[in-house]
Amino acid sequence: MSRIFITGSADGLGQMAARLLVKGGHQVVVHGRNETRSSEALDAVPGAEAAVHGDLSSIAAAREVAEQVNRLGHFDAVIHNAAVGYVEPRRIETVDGLSHVFAVNTLAPYILTALIAKPKRLVYLSSALHRGGDASLEDLNWDFRPWEGTAAYSDSKFHDALLASAIARRWPEVLSNALEPGWVATKMGGASAPDDLAQAPATQVWLATSDDARACVTGGYFYHMRPRETHPAVHDATVQDRLIEACEKFSGIALPA
Repeated sequence: MSRIFITGSADGLGQMAARLLVKGGHQVVVHGRNETRSSEALDAVPGAEAAVHGDLSSIAAAREVAEQVNRLGHFDAVIHNAAVGYVEPRRIETVDGLSHVFAVNTLAPYILTALIAKPKRLVYLSSALHRGGDASLEDLNWDFRPWEGTAAYSDSKFHDALLASAIARRWPEVLSNALEPGWVATKMGGASAPDDLAQAPATQVWLATSDDARACVTGGYFYHMRPRETHPAVHDATVQDRLIEACEKFSGIALPA
């Protein structure tokens, strides 16, 4: 039995993964962006151990989420599921002056990775759109580029895959992997999404808990429990280090050695 924390588990794929994990006999802690949503997450996943809350668009709130998780004790795995989509019609600025998409999809997973006590496994949700991400890492905060929601989302999902590979290289004692769940009919994906919704949460559950040798790897990228090709820069140590350095600068939080 494993103990797993899942961000963004009040609905969608996070909630589906949480239910699968509880059904499999695992201990699960869920998360919502505020107390109401975290309570809803707990109600939606019968058998979940506890819920934490915090708006991951805020650096201070992300810190508090990490503190809540650490107060609950050690976890075997953390699934970084929370994300916002590609339909934001304009650049929305957070309380910290950051692009909303960058803050939630890129910086929050970095902050939680840096501050939550190291688990045995880390799982980051990326997307097929990451292959269109900008590997230059210029203007991460979209301060100067004309806003383009799909491009901002693609960049952030590239960052998630890049972060998974960076952690795999820096923390060899932790199994760190990324995956794409497919384009499925969630609130983010839309009703017309063509991929198999039932398959969508299976890979994160498998990477978080399975003893299958194929899941007990690090630095991998998967789709439906099979390795899948990534953007070439995902495995470039120089690009990885540039992202880590940028996230440290934006957040003021250093990644532990």
